Amino acid sequence: MSKNHWFNELQTKITKGILKIDEPLNKYTMTKLGGLADLLVIPTTIEETKSAVCYAYENEIPLLLLGNGSNMVVRDGGVRGIVLHLSKLNNISIDGTSVHAEGGALIIEASRRAAAVGLTGLEFACGIPGSIGGAMAMNAGAYGGEIKDIIVQTTVLTKKGELVVLSKEELELGYRQSIITREGYYVLSADFQLAVGVQEEIDAKVADLTYQRESKQPLEYPSAGSVFKRPPGYFAGKLIQESGMQGKGVGGAEVSMKHAGFIVNKNKATASDYIRTIEMVKSEVKKKFNVELELEVKIVGEERAE
Repeated sequence: MSKNHWFNELQTKITKGILKIDEPLNKYTMTKLGGLADLLVIPTTIEETKSAVCYAYENEIPLLLLGNGSNMVVRDGGVRGIVLHLSKLNNISIDGTSVHAEGGALIIEASRRAAAVGLTGLEFACGIPGSIGGAMAMNAGAYGGEIKDIIVQTTVLTKKGELVVLSKEELELGYRQSIITREGYYVLSADFQLAVGVQEEIDAKVADLTYQRESKQPLEYPSAGSVFKRPPGYFAGKLIQESGMQGKGVGGAEVSMKHAGFIVNKNKATASDYIRTIEMVKSEVKKKFNVELELEVKIVGEERAE
């Protein structure tokens, strides 16, 4: 079956959402990198999301969940099959000390909304650029807090389109990992339990963490955020810095001078430039410190045909 056939069939199932053939993915990634998606699906309801997932499964079509594109590098050749983008599933609601957020909502927005009504516990996420779904999948964390500290339960779709509610224990949250990534689940929503705090203290903490982020991270350039996981006993950024890699890179990609853990798209980089820079950093750190850096970002898609 061709992408045009997929488009025609899904048009009958996804009537309010958006379907796009050969859509450039660099419009949806934080790195501003990535080739074309055969078919991009942006559903507006859980039912439409389920329809897309079921259709892909039943017809054996590869399906990639893009999320907010903040922790992903899409190769220049793009992605074959269907790319699912849940940006329209972005509702956030607060009831007492409970926060309910849909999978496509931004974790930074949930953090802001919670802080605005005097709830504490989600301040650590005030600078995390990913979606709720991505944050759940990776057990996102920063500044001493992480998702597993506040999560109550998550509703996911399986690859077969089955709706499943997972408790905190069933999520098996670890350092940048969860059962979501291992099983390939699609996050529809998450429920968090926060606590009533002192508004002035919450505001001060958010202001402090925002300042730390803005002063230490290269937010002026597109990037995938922190590229590598923290190696046991080390800090990836410090190893990269001491390897003399800052300011170096391939093509338009460069290891940030501001934070060595970031690789930035400084000057119209290609995904190939970005990935080759990653490999160069890994090689240099391995040579100098005998430490194997493990990727925190996910690399997807195909190489561009020569």
